[in-house]
Amino acid sequence: MSVNVNRSVLDQFYRYKMPRIIAKVEGKGNGIKTVIVNMTDVAKSLNRPPTYPTKFFGCELGAQTQFDAKNDRFIVNGSHEANKLQDMLDGFIRKFVLCPECDNPETDLHINAKKQTIGNSCKACGYRGMLDTRHKLCTFILRNPPEDTGSAKKKEKKSKKKDKENGSSDGEAANHNDIDAPDAVDRDDDDEDWAEETTEEAQQRRMEEISTHAKNLTLSEDLEKPLEERVNLFYNFVKHKKEDDAVDSSDKEILAEAERLDVKDMAPLILTELLMDENIRDQIKKYKRHFLRFTHNNKKAQKYLLGGFECLVKLHQSQLLPRVPLVLKDLYDADLLEEDVILAWAEKVSKKYVSKELAKEIHAKAAPFVKWLKEAEEESEGSGADEEEDEDNVEKKTASKKCNVTTKYFKSCL
Repeated sequence: MSVNVNRSVLDQFYRYKMPRIIAKVEGKGNGIKTVIVNMTDVAKSLNRPPTYPTKFFGCELGAQTQFDAKNDRFIVNGSHEANKLQDMLDGFIRKFVLCPECDNPETDLHINAKKQTIGNSCKACGYRGMLDTRHKLCTFILRNPPEDTGSAKKKEKKSKKKDKENGSSDGEAANHNDIDAPDAVDRDDDDEDWAEETTEEAQQRRMEEISTHAKNLTLSEDLEKPLEERVNLFYNFVKHKKEDDAVDSSDKEILAEAERLDVKDMAPLILTELLMDENIRDQIKKYKRHFLRFTHNNKKAQKYLLGGFECLVKLHQSQLLPRVPLVLKDLYDADLLEEDVILAWAEKVSKKYVSKELAKEIHAKAAPFVKWLKEAEEESEGSGADEEEDEDNVEKKTASKKCNVTTKYFKSCL
């Protein structure tokens, strides 16, 4: 969703908006890094190059940064939450975007490479001043000044046009040839400008700029839509992937789309509807990677997964109702559901996804598995009360506990 550029302004009709930061953690161990998925769009809202806020994060966090503008990848080494980066962005905006006089974000930076200074001008109040260059980012800005070639070219063309229109007013005789045939130097310049606008490369560049602009507009518009519409957009995205037989290898794209639309928590509910049916036990294995991208360390997403499972039982009641405990075990063994989430779900019968009567039946069928899960937890706590365990022992105990649950459950079914 979009937020005010100056987040200290609480007015919902504040005209200066920016997309909320979307951060995606990739890699493991020493190679872990955070990709800021929509940094280009955020930076465009601030009228700053995307490298500036990315480098600012690196300076504040003491982390290395990587830029791949061609592929829109702006990376900060390490694992960082989107909310933390959003708060940090406020600091960047205060120091390098907002006007110190009127707090308006319509400002431009002006670099003087010789004097090693950074000027700041405001289009709203006319303020012109110098930035404090003690922040580490200033060194980067001085070495990588913002591009302003587009406006310079426009001014140059306007100046040329004005000179030609007023050419006869400088006291010199203006004959027919002066008007229709400018001197050779001017004609060559005009030809070069015209060539720049009509070459295939220039046309392609303009099309890419239009496409990027349209993409940015779509992103902002989508984030401002109500939750229901964004969920429908995500549903259609996954549905098209499935219809194109591309869903199996699209887990990363599906995650990125859910993050883009800010529906990551609800995604398992939609995926359950689209990717699973009465053969859910086989499909858990097939789409485990897809679901893990949402449910790993995300209890809210796990609750939505349980809701999706209830909806699935409603659609295939005769096949799935008797197999409720087996499916729950499969979800637990696949690490898609954590123990405490299952136990919390079992405590309360809800009619959020299905009727109260069917919800009671589902809970009744799940009762044996829930019972053994509780007993295994009690046994685990009892045996570990007097022991000091290292990390390896904890992992072994967790695996043993899952095995214990499975063994006991299947004995009860025989």
